[in-house]
Amino acid sequence: MVEVIFIWIAAGLTLAIFSFLYKDNPFYKVAEHIYVGSAAAFWFLYLWFFDVEPKILGPFKEVFHKYGFSGMWAHFGAEQWILFIPIFLSICMLLRFIPPTAWLSRWAIAFTVGMAAGLGVTGALQGYIIPQTQATLLPLWTGNPLTSFNNLIIVIATLATLFYFFFSKEHKGVLGVFSRIGITFIMIAFGASFGYTVMARVSLLIGRIHFLLFEWLSSFFH
Repeated sequence: MVEVIFIWIAAGLTLAIFSFLYKDNPFYKVAEHIYVGSAAAFWFLYLWFFDVEPKILGPFKEVFHKYGFSGMWAHFGAEQWILFIPIFLSICMLLRFIPPTAWLSRWAIAFTVGMAAGLGVTGALQGYIIPQTQATLLPLWTGNPLTSFNNLIIVIATLATLFYFFFSKEHKGVLGVFSRIGITFIMIAFGASFGYTVMARVSLLIGRIHFLLFEWLSSFFH
């Protein structure tokens, strides 16, 4: 019975979201607010149990359980003392809601933005640029005609795309030809990316329709 109730709730929310295809209505707004609220609650609990509790509170709890509150301060090591930095920055971030001390939140925001920029640059270099550069350095003849042709297409597409973004000289003559080839490969890549996105969304739609037809409707007969 409990399972049937949850199926009906899920089906009702699914139909409420689909009702937006007709027009904006109160059912869609209620389902939208429930979705946003539940997502916020999920991420709050996720961050608490997988980040805050084990990584910040965990080291303090270990010392507290071993030495008690009065003796734990004397047994703090580098692992505990360094945690006061993220704790201080977190408190500064929350002070943004208090107007007189809101300026302190800028330190935490600046640290977060700078750290994210550094990690983003490093991640882009190690995860995208360097591996893609290595993957482009391919032999043009491998003994296999199909593999050689595939490698040739990859090299030409990469060089032509780079030529398209070369703006120091007008795109005429040979440079213009390579630029047009480059924009062709760019459009092919955009089309493939768009098609993959649409395919993923259609897969989600198929999943919800399958749920409505085979799980929700079947609950009428139980």
